[in-house]
Amino acid sequence: MANSFLRTAVLAAASTLVLGTGVALGANSTADDAYAAAAPVSTPALAPMSIPEAAAPATTSPVGALFANGSHFCSASVVHSGAGDLVLTAAHCVKDGMAFAPGYHDGVAPLGMWTVTDVAVAAGWTSAADPDLDFAFLTVHQAGNTASLESLTGANTLGIDQGFDHEITLTGYPDTTDSPVVCSGETTRSDTYQQRIACPGFPDGTSGGPWVTNGVVVGVIGGYQLGGDTPDVSYSAYFDDDIQQLYTSAAG
Repeated sequence: MANSFLRTAVLAAASTLVLGTGVALGANSTADDAYAAAAPVSTPALAPMSIPEAAAPATTSPVGALFANGSHFCSASVVHSGAGDLVLTAAHCVKDGMAFAPGYHDGVAPLGMWTVTDVAVAAGWTSAADPDLDFAFLTVHQAGNTASLESLTGANTLGIDQGFDHEITLTGYPDTTDSPVVCSGETTRSDTYQQRIACPGFPDGTSGGPWVTNGVVVGVIGGYQLGGDTPDVSYSAYFDDDIQQLYTSAAG
């Protein structure tokens, strides 16, 4: 999520298309770096990050933190795909040089960093930052690892046209802490293609965090005002045919 000033600046930004989000509430954006690039795009290889690694537990959470330039700035989660290498986040989180740390906690990345190699965002987000299309799929890879990410973490299934009323668990990584915040609650409809949930304490960095019900992801923090204008109410674009088509393209 991002503060209202930054969100206003983002939506009023010039039409130049660049990859980008800065470090602010889930949006982490400025007027100069707000827009995501056309899908799919390739991101450059990352310089090594000095994030400690620990022995991976038998099951690592599919939810994790997105890193760039040595710090985490948004949240994301593994979504089921044939190749097992697909991660879901908010489109406004997309920037150059990203890596995903599944199960990140207490400053430790138990499965290391997974480099983002491709990004898929909807054309309507690229052209106009349409809040109803604020979602993105990231393809990830870890050099030297022959196992798929999904085989190590498990994954949520993408939920399409599941309705607006759910009991969900919401998870995200504030950019000022090294562990996730979690909240359970009920979602409601806020607009034709937007849903909301009242969960306290989801500030900067939690954008892209998944909304999960019974292993099905039905939203990510984003959408209206890039996720909301307070840390206590979060929004998501509704998952319908638009995200289904994007998923099909990204999953190959």
